[in-house]
Amino acid sequence: MKLRCIIPIALHSAVAIFLLSAPRPGVVHAQDAEQKPEEKPANKQGEKTRAVEATENPAQIELLETRIRFEDDGASRKEVHARVKINNELGARQFARLNFDYNRAFESIDVPLVRITHASGGTADILPSAITDQPNPAVVNAPAYQDVRVKTVRILGLEPGDLFEYRVITTVSHHPLAPDFWLDHSFDRTGVVSQEIFELDLPVNRINIHINHSTPATSTEKSGEGDAARAIYRWQSVAFPGQGATSKGSTKNHGDSEPDVALSTFGKWERLSMKLAEKLTPGAVPMEEIPSYEEQSKELTWKPEVTPEVRAKALELTKSAHTNAEKLEAIYDFVSQKIATIDLPPGASGFAARSSAEILSSGYATQEDKFVLFAALSSSFKLGATAALTGYCDAKGVPRPSVFDHLVVWASDGKTRFWLDPGLEVAPFGVISPSAKNCAFVLERVFHAMNSTGHEWEPLRAHPRFAASQRVSVDATLAADGTLTAKVRYTMRGENELLLRLAFHQSPREKWKDVAQLLSLSDGFRGQVSNVTASDPSATHEPFTVEYEVKQGRFVDWSKKPVRIPALLPQLGLPDPLAQSAPSTVAPRIALGTPLDVETRATLHLPPGTIGHTPTGISVQRDYATFASRYGIIDAEYPARNVTLTASRHLNFVLREIPAARAADYDAFLRAVRNDETQDFTLERAEPVSPKKDLAAPNKAAPPKQNPPKP
Repeated sequence: MKLRCIIPIALHSAVAIFLLSAPRPGVVHAQDAEQKPEEKPANKQGEKTRAVEATENPAQIELLETRIRFEDDGASRKEVHARVKINNELGARQFARLNFDYNRAFESIDVPLVRITHASGGTADILPSAITDQPNPAVVNAPAYQDVRVKTVRILGLEPGDLFEYRVITTVSHHPLAPDFWLDHSFDRTGVVSQEIFELDLPVNRINIHINHSTPATSTEKSGEGDAARAIYRWQSVAFPGQGATSKGSTKNHGDSEPDVALSTFGKWERLSMKLAEKLTPGAVPMEEIPSYEEQSKELTWKPEVTPEVRAKALELTKSAHTNAEKLEAIYDFVSQKIATIDLPPGASGFAARSSAEILSSGYATQEDKFVLFAALSSSFKLGATAALTGYCDAKGVPRPSVFDHLVVWASDGKTRFWLDPGLEVAPFGVISPSAKNCAFVLERVFHAMNSTGHEWEPLRAHPRFAASQRVSVDATLAADGTLTAKVRYTMRGENELLLRLAFHQSPREKWKDVAQLLSLSDGFRGQVSNVTASDPSATHEPFTVEYEVKQGRFVDWSKKPVRIPALLPQLGLPDPLAQSAPSTVAPRIALGTPLDVETRATLHLPPGTIGHTPTGISVQRDYATFASRYGIIDAEYPARNVTLTASRHLNFVLREIPAARAADYDAFLRAVRNDETQDFTLERAEPVSPKKDLAAPNKAAPPKQNPPKP
């Protein structure tokens, strides 16, 4: 549960562009399929509709042809051929530059064809000098990761009406996870692609392939026998019916968590878990290469050697710690904040980890390498640490690493396990971003010795060493002309604290005003923000605070009789009653999240001559949560003075979850809270009063009435 006002993720809103990038080996991040296209013969009306949709797009991809061949040793070759019609200036700008991400340690990219056919006649081929190869911007200052690169093609001279064509070939060999390979692919449903051809040439052995029922292969061809057996799947599609420029790219109507085509050679999730755990254990010998059970058992108990430099650093960091939990926290603070995070997605380096000593000396690391260093420092005190991936929770899906987007650490002090996120740099100890979903995929070699599956999926529950809380105070003044000015202060602990810390940490100070402006808008203030201050985002042992001032003209229209205004409080984010807990839970539960105490308070100083009427507060008590609201008026009997309205709401969730059988009771609780949030204050302008009456003391007795003299 979170205040809806505190969602700074909006700060990272992206502009939709047609960025065609070559994926890592078999890793095509895809959207879910939507609905099975109707198989109807082409008609003039349909052709006309598609023609209209094409002109609405800045650029139309008339043909997107992709052919991928995988070898049994994990090598692959991917060829993409595209023809693009440029419809307007925006389309020309969008395709002025093509970027292809790759890792030169095991990938190569060739661009044999880039050609422009001008609408006015004539063609132009892009010269080799227009193609550059540079390190990924995230690794420019990190020499250890210079293999992560971007090949860029500059397309000059594009104009509306031009036809743009290119061909790019990506070759993969000696991938760190070979001979395994995987792939995700979904077909376009936005109307941007008029015709799409997709072909897969695969070795039959070891392949686990999922094809969405709404997008069956147009044809399948098999050849060879035994180890040489291969299968070729072909799809040839046109734009999906009803999908065009107005569909806004929505592709998630079918409820399937898998893309149109997903394949993998890992077989089971536990095998993927063991394989990735080996890669994040420097010096580990792959279990598949060890012939005897005795040697395998010995390998499972083996821990990387802690170098003298790493051990000395661990002792230095924990010299003032008295408990194992304090040691873990000291190590976490160092790895999180003192080792700079290289912002690459998991797997960009093929999960090939550096040694802990090298990471320590360099002072920077990817998410994977931060785990390696944290595990080595913790190992100095025989404290356990395990890596886990987040962002995907479907244990029935095809096992592949491409579905995960973040890495966290599962650490233990011998009594309690803590979920930690050193890659975010400003996450307090035990706090995990709420965007990480509700499960984690644990990477562990010991699964090799276990007979049962499913242990790799664990509920992702934060265990911070402090109570989660949110405090918001608003001190506002309403002027006679209807202008509202307010001072707003946030004091945060918990998940939303992390969201705010990240927003201010990732923004330069000169942009803090923009961050607070978005925060203010989400609170319902439409005015201009100024005087923004925030506490140090890296001071994670203290609550995070944000303060700003906002001024909004014409907040009220006095011509309306009466004027109704809401309480100047951010709305409370409440858990969805349909939300379920982690997939390992047997009985259906309603997930309420981490226990959280939320308190919001506001005061509004009215202009002289204004009368205020307050709504009625409520109080709702449950064993899992409580809610109370209060509304009041100060100096209500003297409208000539500055009457002040007060409002407060207090929501406290004390349980993480409740049985699904109590859904009706929880729904009633939600309705009570939401109904209270819809209540308004009512304002009226009072009739003018005499100055003497304005200045009359509230407790002074009136003089006795005098009888008139007799005639």
